[in-house]
Amino acid sequence: MMKLRITHETSYDYTPAVETGQHMTCLIPIDTIRQKVLSHQLNVLPEPAQRGDLTDVYGNHRTFFSLQSPHETLQVTAVSEVLTEPPPPASSGIPWEDVREHFRYRAEASYDPAVEFVFASSHIPLDEAFISYAEPSFTPDRPLIQAARDLMSRIHHDFTYASESTEISTPTLEALTQRQGVCQDFAHIMIACLRSLGLAARYVSGYLLTQPPPGQPRLIGADASHAWVSVYLPDLPGALEGQGWYDLDPTNNRDGWGTPGEDYVTVATGRDYSDISPIRGVIYGGADHTLDVAVTVTPFEQDLQTAPPA
Repeated sequence: MMKLRITHETSYDYTPAVETGQHMTCLIPIDTIRQKVLSHQLNVLPEPAQRGDLTDVYGNHRTFFSLQSPHETLQVTAVSEVLTEPPPPASSGIPWEDVREHFRYRAEASYDPAVEFVFASSHIPLDEAFISYAEPSFTPDRPLIQAARDLMSRIHHDFTYASESTEISTPTLEALTQRQGVCQDFAHIMIACLRSLGLAARYVSGYLLTQPPPGQPRLIGADASHAWVSVYLPDLPGALEGQGWYDLDPTNNRDGWGTPGEDYVTVATGRDYSDISPIRGVIYGGADHTLDVAVTVTPFEQDLQTAPPA
């Protein structure tokens, strides 16, 4: 187990001043079978005129706030303390074709909520190009878990991680063609491959431990929000209770398995990035702005030991 403290600081500078603003954040980690949120604080400057918390349809925690007076800066600081543990071993042998058939419509068939993650979404189209890329991994009767791991490994080796090579608006098909991008692109491409084959996959946002464990290399994306993939395996224990999701990280492919460990913190899950962006909003004024984001993840015990005495 690990106790981790995450500080996510977002700063906007506006020119000219923003007159009013409405914002929605998705910065509070969720409780899962492998992590428990111990505490969370969200500080906003200037002080919002209105503020409220809600839980969305996917179980993610959101905070809405409204600023009704002119302001030249906006600072949003989220501090969370989370207890994490390694994911349980995944015991799954179901062939990928059987999972595809599981999601095909049949009269009077039982409903599986994971079917929502089979369809196209804002950033993830269904396309023959994704099927063509995925096909070498999805050979006949291959267990889905093996095929998904192989696809993840191929994306990791075939694509180059290149900061600023893409933007939020870069189409996923374009990222597939240029064979480079960032963690968001790698996740979108893998999800698009899985969904184009008729399989359920979702986008996961979160963080990585800033300092790597002894003897392990520093992981890409450690100082920013990170993204990875969950594929649905209906034969996993607890699948009927919504626990049939298996996480894979094509950006790092750590140990050749790519399964996020206890040094990962899950914030939210959705169809793609647009469902769970950290901060979004609408402003009146502020024609130009600069944005600065800083993320720090530290072991909680270490943080306590190095803090100055009171």
